[in-house]
Amino acid sequence: INQSNFNLNTSNVAGFLGGDEVIAAMATVHLYRGRRWLGWYNSPGSYTVAKKFGQLSSSRFWDGLFPGPNLTPAEVFGLDGKPGPRYWGVFSGTEMITGHLAYLIVQRSKEVEPEAEVEGRETTPLSVTIVDVGDADVKHLDRAPMMSIHHALLAAIPITISLATCITSAASGDWLAFSLIMLGIISSGVSCLVMGTAQVEFASVKEAAPGVPPADGVLLMRTDVVILRGAEKDIDPITKGKFDLKIPGGPEFRRIGLCSLLLLAQFLLQLLLIPQATTFGQIMFIVSLVASWAYNSFLSSLEPEKIQTDILLKALRHPPMLKIALKNRAAQAVFACLVLSDNTRRPSNSDFKPKEVLQCFIPNETRVWNTWRDKVVEELEKHGEDKSFDLNSSDLSEFKVGEKELLKSLLRDARNAYQGY
Repeated sequence: INQSNFNLNTSNVAGFLGGDEVIAAMATVHLYRGRRWLGWYNSPGSYTVAKKFGQLSSSRFWDGLFPGPNLTPAEVFGLDGKPGPRYWGVFSGTEMITGHLAYLIVQRSKEVEPEAEVEGRETTPLSVTIVDVGDADVKHLDRAPMMSIHHALLAAIPITISLATCITSAASGDWLAFSLIMLGIISSGVSCLVMGTAQVEFASVKEAAPGVPPADGVLLMRTDVVILRGAEKDIDPITKGKFDLKIPGGPEFRRIGLCSLLLLAQFLLQLLLIPQATTFGQIMFIVSLVASWAYNSFLSSLEPEKIQTDILLKALRHPPMLKIALKNRAAQAVFACLVLSDNTRRPSNSDFKPKEVLQCFIPNETRVWNTWRDKVVEELEKHGEDKSFDLNSSDLSEFKVGEKELLKSLLRDARNAYQGY
């Protein structure tokens, strides 16, 4: 093979193969303990990575070399940027659009299996997930916990293969292939080491105001609802917080720019010189790339968002999640109202208004829905009495036949939700 003149034309493979996988793998460098030290392998996709992370460096020189929007480090590494659902605090009256951390909580709630299902009229499958956040004690600028190193230790495989192919190329006399593989090892290792110096922190409200009511509230989505229950200081990190990535050398991030420049040089040199290597050297080069690509693909398959969610829940001390499946919107609204009006949790003299909760779920202002809301609120505010969701004939006298049937059906939904609760 070493005497063959056959050319594998591997130059394009080096710069472009597996670029997305390398970016996804690089996004985990801050999430696994010790991951920053394990990037010493000949990684493909150097051009894509250089373009992506070079945009972090903000100066006239770097903006000219790596054009594009100057995003924050958290956005570049996928730790921020996903919009969360609308949040409404039932005691405080706070209403806001949440961010990335609430988005992560909602995504995890979708993976929870329902503990029970409330029977009744079926229209659209819905759910209510109750998350009890207690004594989380996540403070502003607290460092986020990191995941175990065991997944990252698999980097020993591409590191060993890259070094073995490098040494084998030198032993065969192909010093050009040896140099290009070694260049890939060094540029990848240095980039991983520099980018891994960043620390993931929580950016949240520095301190809740004294005397604030509980932050119990709802995260509203199209079909599902997540109810958050807990003190203001425990809920704030979810509704108002975000991940922040502290990288030394900001805001210019010159070291990140130099690493991107090194990766760009790797791409150009491998593009131009690998066709000049022997066929055996090119084979060794491809073997190192394939091993590295396989490892990067494995890291990208771990789903960075899932890892971020695990880190968030670890910081929140793994709050229990209870999901209940319901079959229609009316039952969902009543069930959520019952959960939020729990007398054992509701502060005395609170401003909790059941009608506002029902209106938040079902804002329809028709005569039928207004009557339904009034009747449901009347029953829910009865303490220690049997609740009857039936209207007498005099209450129904003003409604048409179709409206009567609809109202009776909706009240049966309310009864089913109460019995299920």
